[in-house]
Amino acid sequence: MTRITRRALAAAPLALVAGHALAAPRPLPPSLAPASPWPDATETAARIRRGEITAAEVVETAIARCEALQPTLNFIVNSDFDRALAKAKAGPPAAPFAGVPFLVKDLVDYKGLPTRFGSQSARMAPPATEQAPNCDAFDRAGLIVLGKSATPEAGFLPSTEPLATGLTHNPWDLTRSTGGSSGGSAAAVAAGVVPAAHATDGGGSIRIPASHCGLFGLKPSRGRIDDWEGKGGITAFGVEHVLTRSVRDSAALLALTEDHKPDASFPPVGVVGGPSKKRLRVGVMMANGEGHSPTAEVMAANDHAAKLVASLGHRVDYVRLPYDGDQFIHDFLALWASSAKQLADRVAKATGRKPDDRLLEPFSLGLVDMAARAKPQELDQALRRLEANVLAYDTWFTAYQFDVVLSPVLSSDPPKLGEIGPLVPFDTLVARLIEYVGYTPIHNIAGAPAMSVPLYWTEAGLPIGTMFAARAGHERMLFELAYELEAANPWAQRVPPVHV
Repeated sequence: MTRITRRALAAAPLALVAGHALAAPRPLPPSLAPASPWPDATETAARIRRGEITAAEVVETAIARCEALQPTLNFIVNSDFDRALAKAKAGPPAAPFAGVPFLVKDLVDYKGLPTRFGSQSARMAPPATEQAPNCDAFDRAGLIVLGKSATPEAGFLPSTEPLATGLTHNPWDLTRSTGGSSGGSAAAVAAGVVPAAHATDGGGSIRIPASHCGLFGLKPSRGRIDDWEGKGGITAFGVEHVLTRSVRDSAALLALTEDHKPDASFPPVGVVGGPSKKRLRVGVMMANGEGHSPTAEVMAANDHAAKLVASLGHRVDYVRLPYDGDQFIHDFLALWASSAKQLADRVAKATGRKPDDRLLEPFSLGLVDMAARAKPQELDQALRRLEANVLAYDTWFTAYQFDVVLSPVLSSDPPKLGEIGPLVPFDTLVARLIEYVGYTPIHNIAGAPAMSVPLYWTEAGLPIGTMFAARAGHERMLFELAYELEAANPWAQRVPPVHV
């Protein structure tokens, strides 16, 4: 990694390596761990404030990095470079992250850019004239949006392989998935293009790409962020936040985007600046259903995290799911299919014709067909069971008297591109998804916070995140734990083979 000087920013050399062998796949002791090769968003903003570098120079560098790595990683679907540079040259506002480059995921509106949802059905979408409240908060924070990041169609799949814009490649191994649905944002942050990027999570879409790309990703409680989904019940299962390399960036951006209105779902967290001295009771979970087992590498990652937590003085006990994990994932899939049908109805209304494979992907159409074939009472029954799961999740913590649950994020390390892509036959793909994604959706249904923390790398150099989850409203506790884990098992020094 060549250090980038102030006057040679845009000409920074690139390291584009197809393989993924790393010299030190296991965690390094803090005393031996080098500092991060890239400043995080907090440090970037501080350097701009100190006059060590200008916002225009930072943005010019990020644009050069986008243009250099886009052909290899394919993480951005709509650029806004001219407007971003004009904002930087005009002088960003006096704000915490003034001048820091940023990406917004292509599932939400950002003024001046079209929202295409990773779908051919929206390829002619006009630029948005309004945007979500948290995008207003990003602007107020001084972040400079370079464009829209890639997402699978409508965020339905946990791998970013939309037919509309093509495969997004993982900078740790170009043959692997970045995860999804915030895969474009994850690739850009992991490769050092931007220090932070917007992400959404409707079933794991912050935590999955964080796990596969070696990043920190916290999914907030439902209603915590002043976002697009509002404060509804279990059918409002999507939330928004960011993907970052550092815990402090995530904590600061949550404080800047959380809902402060009088009717907010929770009292504001505020800025969480470091760990707590309180020792937690941590429940460790491995299995998420009968007959479903994670790979040996994932089990090793989970065991590593449990031992790390215990070594820090937290109490660790092993626990099991308080509900039927197999039934849960099928009920969640029924709800997912209902969302696909709503998308198809909107597309039909906009185009005047029933969606076909020229408008929607085969997997999306398969979900629509699943919803159409279901009897009306079946969705109602699934929703009732999901509501019962929420109660079981919430009482789980008090019944076992623990604060946090530690578990895998996924059942495997990053899969090969194509293994869970939209062209896999529907029934085969559903079976693979049930096996692959079972740990993350409960927190969307329960409206609870959960985070993926990059504590482990395989012998092949692939990251595997560990998930820590809590009851709704307990983001502060998770951030405090994350700071402690970051100090004990640092990850910022790790650089993927494909990077700037």
